[in-house]
Amino acid sequence: MIPLKDDNPTNGKPIVSLGIIFFCTIIFLAQINLNDTELREFTYSYGLIPSVLMGIDQLPDNLNKISPIGTIFTSMFMHGGWMHLIGNMLYLWIFADNIEDDLGTLNFVLFYFASGVGAAMAQVLIDINSQIPMIGASGAIGGVLGAYLINYPNARVLVLIPFGFFSQLIKIKALYVLGFWFLLQFINSFLSSSSGGGVAYAAHIGGFISGVILILFFNKKTKKKAVKNNIKKFKKGPWEQ
Repeated sequence: MIPLKDDNPTNGKPIVSLGIIFFCTIIFLAQINLNDTELREFTYSYGLIPSVLMGIDQLPDNLNKISPIGTIFTSMFMHGGWMHLIGNMLYLWIFADNIEDDLGTLNFVLFYFASGVGAAMAQVLIDINSQIPMIGASGAIGGVLGAYLINYPNARVLVLIPFGFFSQLIKIKALYVLGFWFLLQFINSFLSSSSGGGVAYAAHIGGFISGVILILFFNKKTKKKAVKNNIKKFKKGPWEQ
């Protein structure tokens, strides 16, 4: 099930979402122009390594470019391949604009990175001794999907469903599209092996759950702000209208 677009309009331009897509793409283009040694060093320097973050291991001086905490954020802009990048940016493009529209620019930035932190820590706590760098925006985007599920469960999403050599385009409620995505992360997490590099499904799950929880707080905060603005407006005298 591949989402292509939703029928959920927005009031403004998703500046932050477009910025994330831009920087992720630019950084990936820089990555693919590195040779194998340079790419490995870049990944270990700026990817999130659980054992380093938790203070169990320490990177050699030539790889110790930024603080371990900083890698939580730099890792969100790195990707392991074209399909990794395209898949993440597609989901971000479809679902993030409405959440950014709901929260506003600053609150969306805070929401996105908070979801990314929740996703990262979910994966780290699965194996704090892991020395494998974790990269990708999937966890933070998982938070966006969780928020979309809460705010727009009945929005219609156009999805492509492949059937072997054939495929079908249909519109499905976001509740089912995103619910299926979340269920798939659980299934894949049980089927996959954690012995080597691969997909950080725990980060996907952690990001999604973080997004569901965080959006409830941000929704409440946004609603309070709207109410305060309305009160201020009604307190104005007629000469200020």
